[in-house]
Amino acid sequence: MIGDHNLLWIMEYKNNITEFILLGLSQKKEIGILCFLLFLLCYIAILSGNLLIMISISCSQLINQPMYFFLSYLSLSDLCYTSTVTPKLIMDSLLMKKSISYTGCMTQLFSMHFFRGIEVFILTGMAYVAICKPLHYTVIMRRQKCDAMIAASCAGGFLHSFGQFLLAVFLPYCGSNEIDHYFCDVYPLLKLACTDTRKIGFLVIANSGLMGMVIFVVLLISYAVILSTVRSYSTENRRKALTTCSSHITVVVLFFAPLLFIYIRPATTLPEDKVFALFCTIIAPMLNPLIYTLRNMEMKNAIKKVWGSILRSKGNRLRDFPAFHHSTS
Repeated sequence: MIGDHNLLWIMEYKNNITEFILLGLSQKKEIGILCFLLFLLCYIAILSGNLLIMISISCSQLINQPMYFFLSYLSLSDLCYTSTVTPKLIMDSLLMKKSISYTGCMTQLFSMHFFRGIEVFILTGMAYVAICKPLHYTVIMRRQKCDAMIAASCAGGFLHSFGQFLLAVFLPYCGSNEIDHYFCDVYPLLKLACTDTRKIGFLVIANSGLMGMVIFVVLLISYAVILSTVRSYSTENRRKALTTCSSHITVVVLFFAPLLFIYIRPATTLPEDKVFALFCTIIAPMLNPLIYTLRNMEMKNAIKKVWGSILRSKGNRLRDFPAFHHSTS
């Protein structure tokens, strides 16, 4: 009877929690202003870079190539993933009290892991496309198969995030409601739970840490196989394959290294987690467009063609506008 009474008290206390306090990156006003300007510039760069890739691929013939088809969705998932965290981080940088509602916290947790999961499976799909004959995948991969792989990535992301969401939403929270982070994640929430969370911590490791480790190792093995295969190709084809693989490996390492540092260990939080989380939520989404465009001639040609055509069409419409002729006469 005492156990039932304690359980009811815990659930009642949990239901009374309507918001969490985010401690953020720093409590100093000067650092907050600096973070506001820095993260605002980073977010503008993320929006610009990923939208540039998505529009350039969608409006060119590259959309018919499986690798670029996946790249456009990777940019979309990057954009959605960072948008679940970064805008609030920017606004909170100027606030002394950084709060988030209980519902908002759980929504952020679910959506963040959902888009992160999609990105993991899209990267896996891109590795699969590259490994099944790197220079012949356009023949092997039809649009229907590509669409099915994107749908499977979304389903995998949903299952992953729903598992994380269930682990957090049914926890009884009591005592402090301060989250030592700048967004809602599972490990910081486990610290606030008034119950034994060791078993839940192992489930988080299995769902995020071990799954990420397995996929990371599989991806590295896949690209190692590709690099060993392309040695028999001609110089031009070998250069093209090596450029593509090096870009993918860079993106994979940038994405998985911080993720594994955070989730592969037992359920504890470290001060370094915030720094590594910044790589996942801001640095990687900002660098990915640069990595995929600076060394990719097809991508650069598509950008020049698409945006050159847009600028020319705007110039033609401006010249046809009567006010333009009147002002220049």
